[in-house]
Amino acid sequence: MINSKVFVLISLILTLVGCSGKDDMTLESKRMNNAFKLFEKAKYSMLSGNYRSAVEYLERLDSLYPFGDYSEQSQLNLIYSYYKLDDQAKGVAAADRFIRHNTKHKDLDYAYYMKGLIYYSADTGFGSDVFSSPLPEKDTENARKSFESFAEMIRLFPNSKYAKDAQLRMFHLRNQLAKHELFVANYYMKREAYQAALARAQYVVDHYPRTPSVPYALHMMMTAYDLLDLPEKSENTRRVLLLNFPGFKG
Repeated sequence: MINSKVFVLISLILTLVGCSGKDDMTLESKRMNNAFKLFEKAKYSMLSGNYRSAVEYLERLDSLYPFGDYSEQSQLNLIYSYYKLDDQAKGVAAADRFIRHNTKHKDLDYAYYMKGLIYYSADTGFGSDVFSSPLPEKDTENARKSFESFAEMIRLFPNSKYAKDAQLRMFHLRNQLAKHELFVANYYMKREAYQAALARAQYVVDHYPRTPSVPYALHMMMTAYDLLDLPEKSENTRRVLLLNFPGFKG
């Protein structure tokens, strides 16, 4: 009788375990199917150019299934969608999160690149189509952060397929940052703040040595030294200008 009871109990346990296993499999299957549907809806929205809708699906996917099969790609898609919506804060935060949690991912270079691109395209006058003359009060923080992000990507992934584009954007950023400093120096010159103008012009020479702004910065330094009655320094600067830019005419 005891053996019979034990047999019935074991059978009952095995039955319950089997049902539980099937329930777990069914639940996981539903989770995967729901995640897939959200991912496909987001992808279709992106292809349709409806990035606001894509963000809604991707954020829901990231919230409900943060560790699923579509998690990493959905995070990358979310970065791009934020970029297309000009949502700098969320785009940078998403890129930083991906970089922090996926240090060995095959698309890590893309996250760095997109971070640089988000800063690059921010409304600061340094975007690809907004190369207007910078104003003295213009904030250059985004341009500098963009340069730093691109530089970090190239340092870590010199053979990345995004490296060439990043280098071109860095070239433009350097030129624009130098142009900004020179514009501010000229601003000070017009207000007879010659020491401040000298400092800005010297910064261009020291930090942006291979940009078109350098000869103009040297010429401004020469003029400022003359106005400050420092003829020896003015003459030394003139020699540097003629030696490096013999055909320059300010």
